[in-house]
Amino acid sequence: MTEAVFRETAAEPRTQAVPLAHLSLELGHLYMEDFEAGPERLRRHFAQVVHWAEAVRGSTAAATGKRPRISTCFLIDDYFTRFSTPRELVPQLLEEAERAGLSIDYLARESGCAVADGAQVAEAVAGRLVESPPPGAYGARPPAGQTGWLANGERSPVARTPQAMKKAIPWQAPRETAARQHSVFLDVELWSERPGGGKLWSCPFLAAVWQLARLGLLRHEGQAVLTPRPHEGPFPDDWDEMPPLLQLQERAAPFAAYRTCSVLPNRFMPVEHAVRVVLDQTEVDPGALQQVAARSAGEGAAVPASVADRISYVFYAGQ
Repeated sequence: MTEAVFRETAAEPRTQAVPLAHLSLELGHLYMEDFEAGPERLRRHFAQVVHWAEAVRGSTAAATGKRPRISTCFLIDDYFTRFSTPRELVPQLLEEAERAGLSIDYLARESGCAVADGAQVAEAVAGRLVESPPPGAYGARPPAGQTGWLANGERSPVARTPQAMKKAIPWQAPRETAARQHSVFLDVELWSERPGGGKLWSCPFLAAVWQLARLGLLRHEGQAVLTPRPHEGPFPDDWDEMPPLLQLQERAAPFAAYRTCSVLPNRFMPVEHAVRVVLDQTEVDPGALQQVAARSAGEGAAVPASVADRISYVFYAGQ
């Protein structure tokens, strides 16, 4: 006999929808040392970015068969280090972008990928990690939620002193779970312990949170987080006084999009490889996934089932 289960409608968390563009184009993800090097460093960066950005726009238009909705964004590291103030730095950033013929629609603080408007964003994403056990795994290693490390395969076993009458375990190579003939094994540090207690989130993990936000898939208790606020008045003197995500252009396309593309110096390649490992093992909010799938299909712009495959990059040499 099957028993009916009744639930209060109000008890079911509702997934808030967000507006979506076709593409979120990241024009930079630089650290305070890049800004500290002066406007010449920014000038060289945007001089590289502008040509790739034009190519990405053209490719997106060809893929959609229409005039696509494309928004641009820029991420500033105010999480690991603090340099200067928004009042001094942001106008310099916008001036150099404009000099190269680029317009930044949205400006984000990396600390907002950890905590945004009181929501523990990074902690919530960490709670959705679902490790992919490699073939033959027997659970000898603690889960990522305890160790703070996430791998894309099977690690080498830890060498131990053999007990009496037992042979030592021979060395074994690590193995990537989805290897093609040969492995590209990666073990990602998600966080470390702060000296005074608490977690210091790693750059790859915060970058994975950043990608989820740009893809419109980041929720906290059903509510959208890292939502843009319009820019009003002068920029503040303290980073904590600036919203986590600032909308600079009033008529910009939506911040979140079906797909993302980031134009970055090639030193970011290891970080972004780690981002894919994290996203491949993150259980994304199902309501958000359904919303994006339905709306993209309705526009004839269906997205890959894999969240990591919705992300693309242009890496340039230098910097």
